[in-house]
Amino acid sequence: MHIPDGFLSPATCAALYGAAAPFWFTAMRRVKLALTSRLVPLLSVFSAFSFVIMMFNLPLPGGTTGHAVGVGIAAIVLGPWASMLAISVALLIQAVFFGDGGITTLGANCFNMAIAGSLAAYWVYIGLSGRAPLVSRRRVIAAAVAGYAAINVAALLAAIEFGLQWLWYRSPTGVPLYAPFPLHIAIPAMMIGHLTFAGLAELVVTGGVVAYLQRSDSKLLKATSRGGDAAAQEPLAPGWRATRPLWTGLAILMVLTPLGLLAAGSAWGEWRPQDFADPAMREQIKRSSGYAEPPAQAPARLEALSRIWTAPIPDYAPPFMRSAAFGYIMSSMVGVGLTILAILLLGKLGRK
Repeated sequence: MHIPDGFLSPATCAALYGAAAPFWFTAMRRVKLALTSRLVPLLSVFSAFSFVIMMFNLPLPGGTTGHAVGVGIAAIVLGPWASMLAISVALLIQAVFFGDGGITTLGANCFNMAIAGSLAAYWVYIGLSGRAPLVSRRRVIAAAVAGYAAINVAALLAAIEFGLQWLWYRSPTGVPLYAPFPLHIAIPAMMIGHLTFAGLAELVVTGGVVAYLQRSDSKLLKATSRGGDAAAQEPLAPGWRATRPLWTGLAILMVLTPLGLLAAGSAWGEWRPQDFADPAMREQIKRSSGYAEPPAQAPARLEALSRIWTAPIPDYAPPFMRSAAFGYIMSSMVGVGLTILAILLLGKLGRK
């Protein structure tokens, strides 16, 4: 679901940056009074959680992979506006330092996952949980459904964006210039995997974390208990010491991240230009795209835009590491550290 550079036209990228900008601006205004030393730890831990949970790739039908996003639990604990910032920071770090998602397409990825995902999770959770007690089973079910809805809304938007490129941007001879498949292929290819495995993963993660918080610190669920957001509930936000159990759980996940390497294949729509010329990858693309034949070579403009940025640690594989598993763990540590620094900087800018 991380759209790489080259799969969307510059005009589409600009439009989605423009669509995301008002939400980022509003989010900063809504939560800037809460961006104190008390809320920053909570923003940091859920942004870092999103970063780490997206490293756990799952096998999907057709030989592709997918992952949970963590947007559901972020929207429930932080409120939708703070969640937009937290998930956007995670996506920014992934794109710039690890090449997971593009620089030109960062606006699209943030709009799909951080913005639309946060709003979908929040609205579904508020609608289903109502005024139920914080420790009620109803809130766990509402959270699980909210997470499932959020990831599928994000996947559907990405699929539509892919499919529209084929419709709008082709050469005079009909050759696609960016994403190579139309809507009737892109939507099923994206949605089958997300409506099943990836969606269920987000459902379990969101419901499970809410169930854990109900037992450990139910006050963290107050931000969305009556339709408020994190800014309105800022005094409830704990400091660094009070979030220690959450950081401990995150550390365990970081150690387990090499499990994400077990899923073979790549995510649908996240192919490299050279994959279009590789027979094995062409077969995987074909199988996961309803057996539609991919282009004989990468679309020209896709290939040109794909070279716009080279991440220092591409694919979470530090070049000096011989062990892929240890390199994956080190990448998660670096990513979490960078996420914390970015949230601290965001908090400083917000206070100013």
